[in-house]
Amino acid sequence: MNLKPLADRVVVKMVEAEETTKSGIILAGTAKEKPQVAEIVAVGPGGNVDGKDVVMTVKVGDKVITSKYSGTEVKCDGTEYIIVRQSDILAIVE
Repeated sequence: MNLKPLADRVVVKMVEAEETTKSGIILAGTAKEKPQVAEIVAVGPGGNVDGKDVVMTVKVGDKVITSKYSGTEVKCDGTEYIIVRQSDILAIVE
């Protein structure tokens, strides 16, 4: 099953958080921070959203930073994704 976002929405897959600190300490699952870096797997077409024209500025494959608790979590074929609005994307990681 494929996810195809509508309007100004983007489907992202979170990048796993580091399991080891820079000094070599291995973190327990509860000590890890919720990751904010995600990879874009699908982008909606944009268009007219809430009376404003929205042009999509991100593309599939971009690594982005999202708002910490934004979006809707969905599970598809055993993989977890988050559907967010383009406005919930704070930056593109280069």
